[in-house]
Amino acid sequence: MEDDGRYRDGRSDFVRGAKDIAKVAKKQVGKKMGRGADKVADEYTKRSYKRFEEEDDDDDYGGMPASNDDGYHRNDSQANDDEGHSDSTEGHDEDDEIYEGEYQGIPRADSGKAGGMDGVEAAQAQFRDLSAYEAERRKDQEELAEQYETILQECGHGKFQWTLYFALGLALMADGVEIFVVGFVLPSAEKDMCLSEPNKGMLGLIVYLGMMVGAFVWGGLADRIGRRQTLLISLSINSVFAFFSSFMQGYVSFLFCRLASGVGIGGSIPIVFSYYSEFLAQEKRGEHLSWLCMFWMIGGIYASAMAWAIIPHYGWSFQMGSAYQFHSWRVFVLVCAFPAVAAISALTIMPESPRFFLENGKHDEAWMILKQVHDTNMKAKGYPERVFSVTTIKTVKQMDDLVTLGDGAAWHQKWRIKLTSLFHQVWSNFLTVFSPEYRRTTFMMMAVWFSMSFSYYGLTVWFPDMIKYLQKQDYASRTKFFAKEKIEHVTFNFTLENQVHRQGEYFNDKFMNLKMRSMVFEDSLFEECYFEDITSSNTFFKNCTFIATLFYNTDLFKYRLVNSKLINSTFLHNKEGCLLSDVSDENNAYMVYFVSFLGTLAVLPGNIVSALLMDKIGRLRMLAGSSVISCISCFFLSFGNSESAMIALLCLFGGISIASWNALDVLTVELYPSDKRCTAFGFLNALCKLAAILGISIFTSFVGITKAVPIIFASGALAAGSFLALKLPETRGQVLQ
Repeated sequence: MEDDGRYRDGRSDFVRGAKDIAKVAKKQVGKKMGRGADKVADEYTKRSYKRFEEEDDDDDYGGMPASNDDGYHRNDSQANDDEGHSDSTEGHDEDDEIYEGEYQGIPRADSGKAGGMDGVEAAQAQFRDLSAYEAERRKDQEELAEQYETILQECGHGKFQWTLYFALGLALMADGVEIFVVGFVLPSAEKDMCLSEPNKGMLGLIVYLGMMVGAFVWGGLADRIGRRQTLLISLSINSVFAFFSSFMQGYVSFLFCRLASGVGIGGSIPIVFSYYSEFLAQEKRGEHLSWLCMFWMIGGIYASAMAWAIIPHYGWSFQMGSAYQFHSWRVFVLVCAFPAVAAISALTIMPESPRFFLENGKHDEAWMILKQVHDTNMKAKGYPERVFSVTTIKTVKQMDDLVTLGDGAAWHQKWRIKLTSLFHQVWSNFLTVFSPEYRRTTFMMMAVWFSMSFSYYGLTVWFPDMIKYLQKQDYASRTKFFAKEKIEHVTFNFTLENQVHRQGEYFNDKFMNLKMRSMVFEDSLFEECYFEDITSSNTFFKNCTFIATLFYNTDLFKYRLVNSKLINSTFLHNKEGCLLSDVSDENNAYMVYFVSFLGTLAVLPGNIVSALLMDKIGRLRMLAGSSVISCISCFFLSFGNSESAMIALLCLFGGISIASWNALDVLTVELYPSDKRCTAFGFLNALCKLAAILGISIFTSFVGITKAVPIIFASGALAAGSFLALKLPETRGQVLQ
């Protein structure tokens, strides 16, 4: 009986214990449901919960570990988060935690028969919360835009903006230099690397391809990691690979370095204009962004002047045996990296954009920079006693979806997760440029950018090619013809140039230590002749016969002997090298530099006019008006039948079209909000480089065939661009979004 009593007492204790556990579990479930309701109602509480999710305890899962420090935690672990906070705030002891962990009969609050319906309702509630959160974020951005404009008015425009102007101008100058480098070095580089016509064409286009990739990549990153930091990275890549390219001997390695250099400099234009605009008040923005465009012109002038001063000086070179040669054109490539290096040095002392900090919730950092702007300007103006009156600045609520890794994770896992998350953020930001809110604006801007780039870059490359074609025609018109001449026992030791000899007979003649330029011998006989130390270009022997003739140290390789017969003739110690194109006049190199110099210098008047009128007549009128005048000027190209006329038309077109580019840059900056500005600008600039590649390829294919097609294409593209520009919204007088 005593055993029966102990049995009944033990059973009673077990029942009471089970009831106690059930009461405790029910109480915990009720508390969790109450906290869930509070989190839905209170947005700030919702965000504060997300910060501490890695501290959650899985008390409702019997026998499971509380956390996993080796992994990363996403922001959807609601149950774990709730339980972790109940431990810290409700004060239950270790015994309660053990019982709750060991007891397996209590269902979770989010399981059971209502699971399916609760999932749908939760998704709908989450969508509503996200919509409300985005609306609140939008409201914050609008309030920040108005307040930020007021703060910039208080900071004024002075020494700080001008210092930043020159620092960013050097970065823009580096972009202008990059466009001209390859074109200037090609005539010399083709000799060292034996470039064929397809290889020369690829080398000319590879820079645009690199800049296209760079604009897209760096523009997207600048909206996520900052304008200044991204610009420093991109300029560093440009300067490093530009430096290495000057020492590369092979075509493939040189091509790769120029591609990487173009990728680096591709970020300068979208970042520079966005960066500078966020330090300019509304009434100064259009004018000073246009002044900034002048540095692109300065870059072109710098490249032209350096090429003119360095490349023709062939004495500026050294050799390391026959395998390594460093000629003057490589010195020019090295010098062209200086603007990027100078820009990096100048940017190291400049701060990040305060607007970027405010958009990313960094109030104190933004306030310190704005105070620096205010104090620098006031001190320079003679008012050092003026105090920065702003104490609080509106910041935008953040939607941060970065993941967190535990301390035990390997470094490569952390970097992989960070880079993956950054990629998704950049891509998501890019997709928002095509959201319904911005879709129409983006497509219109794409059309305007494409039409402008297609016509401008196509024509600016077509002009020099047309000038070269006209020079060749003029050169060919001065060709001298000789027929049925008989020459015996004569020594030729002078330059032979631009001549055609037909059915000639040469007996015991010597051709020694001379240059042959554009020489053609047809149906001629050479008997017991001697060729020594010959350097030739565009020289051929067609249907000729060589009898007992010796070729010593010449570049008259057999591929220059077209359908010719060799009888008892010998080639000794042939020169190393390759078949060069027509290098008929060394002054042509000077002409290329001079034409580029004049073309960039002609931009100066248009730049000044556009800067002074940008804020007076508006961006759209400037863009459309300049495009229309440029379209009209294209028709005058049909009258350019001489070298001087083509140069004059090139200067006219460049001076008019620069106003369109300035207006387009300002308009692009002002049409997109700060968190999407660099992304949108980078994408549009990448599209610009793609249009440039297409325009150059199409226009140059018609050189020497017809002028009508390039003129029609360019005029049509400019007309379409000017029409579409009028459909865009005017941004003059508006605060920076």
